[in-house]
Amino acid sequence: MAPRKASPPSFSQDEFRASLGMFATGVTIVTARTAAGELVGLTANSFNSVSLDPPLVLWSLARVAGSMAVLSTGSHYAINILAADQKDLAERFSIRGSDRWSGVAFSEGAGGAPVLAGAAATFECFNRSRYEEGDHVIFVGEVERCTHRVGASPLLFHGARYYTEHPLQ
Repeated sequence: MAPRKASPPSFSQDEFRASLGMFATGVTIVTARTAAGELVGLTANSFNSVSLDPPLVLWSLARVAGSMAVLSTGSHYAINILAADQKDLAERFSIRGSDRWSGVAFSEGAGGAPVLAGAAATFECFNRSRYEEGDHVIFVGEVERCTHRVGASPLLFHGARYYTEHPLQ
């Protein structure tokens, strides 16, 4: 018996993207440093927890991303979960070719990865493993240090727009 395979999609890439956009996510900026010391950073909302023991998180990046070589070969990166007041940073780090780091406050984290000031939470990760799937690479990071800002309101992304939370009663 031949192995089962998925049926071809019955929808367009635009329909798939729009449907994915209905899942509200937090917004992160993944940061690292090249071997030459240059800063690298990009906005990502493909972040998730994996394991408490050992502490593992994951995120994904398009194979064609300009920062793929740095992020796939470097030893460390930081995942900075943005607070509601960091929408401008999310937009800045999502635009290709912009001067992303001008005036951005950060400290040096594990392996030299920049840790953004004011983030709601930060995970400093050892670049543990990568899995190539479709047009993306899934990165699994082993968290060496994490911090959070008590009471910070999160920056959320839903339907191609930014939001902040409104607690339900």
